[in-house]
Amino acid sequence: MLGVGCNPAVRVHMTTLRHLLAALLLPIIVACGGCASTTTSQLVPSPQLPVCQSSAKALILWMPQWRPDQKDVPARETAAAEGIAQFFAESGCFASAVVQRIAQPSATSIAAAVAEAQSHYDKLVIVTVRELGPIVKIGSSIALVEGGTEVVLDLAEYLLPESKPQRVFAVQWRNGGPGVIKGVASLSQDIQSALAAGMQPEKR
Repeated sequence: MLGVGCNPAVRVHMTTLRHLLAALLLPIIVACGGCASTTTSQLVPSPQLPVCQSSAKALILWMPQWRPDQKDVPARETAAAEGIAQFFAESGCFASAVVQRIAQPSATSIAAAVAEAQSHYDKLVIVTVRELGPIVKIGSSIALVEGGTEVVLDLAEYLLPESKPQRVFAVQWRNGGPGVIKGVASLSQDIQSALAAGMQPEKR
């Protein structure tokens, strides 16, 4: 008697069935993903005192520094620009803040920025965006999908008129978990949450 596992037609049928089940289960997992979502943040090195100072005027310079294989760069940069501007406009981190995007800085350009800012601002903060986007890890079955969004920032704080940073540290922020699949819609809010974890504005 010919076994089922020896029949090529049956094997093809079972493979197709598995793909169909995966396609049917995926929307369910996405819909339920929010229930398992968790947020983690880490400062490296840790701990760090707040960068925010509600009585200070600050100049914020930010730039992206993506991986060579980074995809969808324009969309990520748009989300980063919107999120950074909104954070400093609404968080109360500083009494006032001017946000500017810059190219890759050099010692000369930083010295020039410090010289220009020192008569108008109390602090200069440079934000380097290294990661901003969805992450997905797929295990051996459709039930082992784990994803979310990840933000990695480098923060450099200058106390003007000092020309060297008082400190430089990284922020590693992640939101997600088992069964979570997220797109790019939340990236602007995600970078705001990462900035809040790193800058530590006063709670209102």
